[in-house]
Amino acid sequence: QVQVVESGGGLVQPGGSLRLSCAASGSIFSIYVMGWYRQAPGKQRELVAAIMRGSSTNYSDSVKGRFTISRDTAKNTVYLQMNSLKPEDTAVYYCKFVEAGPNAVLTDYWGQGTQVTVSS
Repeated sequence: QVQVVESGGGLVQPGGSLRLSCAASGSIFSIYVMGWYRQAPGKQRELVAAIMRGSSTNYSDSVKGRFTISRDTAKNTVYLQMNSLKPEDTAVYYCKFVEAGPNAVLTDYWGQGTQVTVSS
């Protein structure tokens, strides 16, 4: 069984920074993608950033230049450094690991979410 646990959310003033962490534990064959998503009240969950097995990254336009995704492969951990935070970044942030199984079957594992609130 794979468990995914996020940490690092909280309350921050506009212009401030936060660093989110997400670790996967359990029996993982091979991680294909690590990603961060967020969901604001009344809105659909959206992709914030993702990092592929080959280290290529992808960011939503709304966070480019402000957020940085990174990983520690040995620890099955992914990070999201968030700088220059804006009130519109307020949301529950979710981590997702995509496992590539031995038969190339992809399986998603989600964390429980961590609240990020940007407010003065």
